[in-house]
Amino acid sequence: MADTTTTPNTLATSKSGANTGTHAATGKTVIDDTVVSKVAGIAAREVNGVHSLGNGAARAIGAIRDAIGQRDHGQGVKVEVGEKQVAADITIVAEYPVKLQQVAEGVRSSVSRALEQIVGMEVAEVNVTVQDVFIPGDDDEDDDKKESRVA
Repeated sequence: MADTTTTPNTLATSKSGANTGTHAATGKTVIDDTVVSKVAGIAAREVNGVHSLGNGAARAIGAIRDAIGQRDHGQGVKVEVGEKQVAADITIVAEYPVKLQQVAEGVRSSVSRALEQIVGMEVAEVNVTVQDVFIPGDDDEDDDKKESRVA
């Protein structure tokens, strides 16, 4: 989990020296690993050429979750969160005929930027695995050509 410790702010004073009452409390912020995974997953999905995230089994479960309105934004993302750094492993399905290296670099860049800006941690590495390539219409044609086995 990502931990952030805040330091006490001094009270702001007006020109007359009076206390304006703007005092921030001290404390600890904990960002759960699942939140970090979701941020990385959302950032990866925003890259052009990414069809979906996760391996075959994760996508099958994801399709069921999508059908009941429970989308898992962290699907296909594994993160390792330290005290100051985070590392992410992203598994993607790319759209055909995109350049796979460009898509992977886009995912790395998008995920790194999101984790630094939103989570506020340094990104040690983002590994991208291209698990599959989605060919539009390929799945639809197979369904049309199959004949029913039962009457």
